[in-house]
Amino acid sequence: MTTPKADSAIIYIPHGGGPLPLLGHAGHDTMNALLKELATMLPKPEAVVVISAHWESEPPMVTSHPEPELIYDYYGFPKQAYEIRYPAAGHPELALKAVALLKEAGIKAKADAKRGFDHGVYIPLTLMLPKADVPCIQISLSKSLDAEKHLLMGQALRPLLKENIWLLGSGFSFHNMREFDLQAGPGFPSVPDPKNRSFQNWLIKICADEKNSPEQQRQDLLNWEHVPAARHCHPREEHLLPLMVCAGAAGYRPAHKVFDVKIMGRSSVCFFWPGTV
Repeated sequence: MTTPKADSAIIYIPHGGGPLPLLGHAGHDTMNALLKELATMLPKPEAVVVISAHWESEPPMVTSHPEPELIYDYYGFPKQAYEIRYPAAGHPELALKAVALLKEAGIKAKADAKRGFDHGVYIPLTLMLPKADVPCIQISLSKSLDAEKHLLMGQALRPLLKENIWLLGSGFSFHNMREFDLQAGPGFPSVPDPKNRSFQNWLIKICADEKNSPEQQRQDLLNWEHVPAARHCHPREEHLLPLMVCAGAAGYRPAHKVFDVKIMGRSSVCFFWPGTV
């Protein structure tokens, strides 16, 4: 097994509702504080690899443009949402390395020299690395949405952690658009959602309990759909799959830290693993 560098990190994070985290939406205050706190916990990386819930392709693709543009993949927001800038450089060499690792693991993958960064990349990174002075690449989800394939993708990408790299799974541990409360925020509590809470508790137990063996964690993640409330929290699983990539990259070790916050009135969890074994 490859031993990653001490400064590397694997983090499953929420990225919020479209551009709202950067537009002063009160329901994102705790998420914004969380992402800023995470950045202060870690040494500044030499590069960031992001698996975002907002890019699906078959086969999986990796951005390789040296100066990626931003994709404003949302609609109906104020003008300033389309004026967000995050001029981070790409990293073609790292992109080709990621493609090679995926291919070595039997996962067909390709470099994409045209695509830019979607909001699953630039929204959280604006909060975590606001100077945009760290090169980034983005890796797509597999359009198959197959849990096992994403666990294997994480395992394949593990050697990247020999460098001082952040591997970010940018998704949302609760993503039922009809159940968010856009009015919730400080002083405006939301209506409780027991199904939301129970699934977050399950994720914490699976991903952070030291009593859970690596093989058990892997099996539990593979069978996530059978958990009560799973489909309430994820009618479609694209925002959960970045966690699968993170868990695979972490070798199914228990998460070192768990952050449990409210975003738009619903509980959401974030997991952090240091790169070292």
